[in-house]
Amino acid sequence: MSFNSLTDSGPSNAVTQTRLKRQLTEQAIAAATAADWAGAAEINQRILELAPDSEAENRLAKAYWEMGELGTAREHYQAALAIDPTSRIAERNITRLRVLLSEAGKKTVPAKPGSKAPVSIFVEETGKTGFAHLVDLASPRELAQVNPGDLVELSPDGPRLKASSNGMDIGVVEPRVAARLLKLIAEGNKYAAGVTSLGDRDVRIIVRETYQDPRNYGKVSFPTAARVSDLRPYTKGTLVREEMELEEELELDEEDEIEDIGSVMTVGVTEDEAFEAEDDDELDEG
Repeated sequence: MSFNSLTDSGPSNAVTQTRLKRQLTEQAIAAATAADWAGAAEINQRILELAPDSEAENRLAKAYWEMGELGTAREHYQAALAIDPTSRIAERNITRLRVLLSEAGKKTVPAKPGSKAPVSIFVEETGKTGFAHLVDLASPRELAQVNPGDLVELSPDGPRLKASSNGMDIGVVEPRVAARLLKLIAEGNKYAAGVTSLGDRDVRIIVRETYQDPRNYGKVSFPTAARVSDLRPYTKGTLVREEMELEEELELDEEDEIEDIGSVMTVGVTEDEAFEAEDDDELDEG
């Protein structure tokens, strides 16, 4: 059965279109999860041929943003806001794009293959994960090439812990957090990170311990009091839904913006909780 025949009028047209829209939405999310942004754009366009839809417009805007088409992305966020004036995702991203467009122009570098962090990084786990802000940020033009969900590489640079994404330096981890991690890295630990929220003057990341050197046995990377949400997984149902649920949950935490991956995640602990200051003796004793 052709796509056009599915959209023809008839007694079962409403049911057929609802089923088709659901199928296309699943395909659009799968394409975004696989970082197939051209495919995601095409599928969301097909959804919009059925009827106006603010979520499809937001997804389409996300796809164009990832492809480096900032001007087109803003147009679709504006379309989403016209359909649903309460869309906080569209409103927030229009504001962000206004700043980035003035710095980067209507086009920027498309997202690189493999630039998205694996979903496992974004699973909150007490002692294994923590959140941090970046300081000494790159220019807005360079940050225009970074999005929530992107992989962040951390590398020691003297007394600083440098953060890079999409092949460029984007800032350094705030000193309070970096000081502890640098000691553990020097002793053999390894860490991975991903962008959880990002603005023109604020970038927030989640950091996960991926390997603990035997010398660091008993030393906790991110000391914090135990919480009910000691292990909080974010899987396909919550991560890429186009940063929808995730952005909204972050907003409740007074932050700006994962899924298998096109988006970002809720914050379970504050930075102060995740990176409590400890003296060297405490660090050594674990």
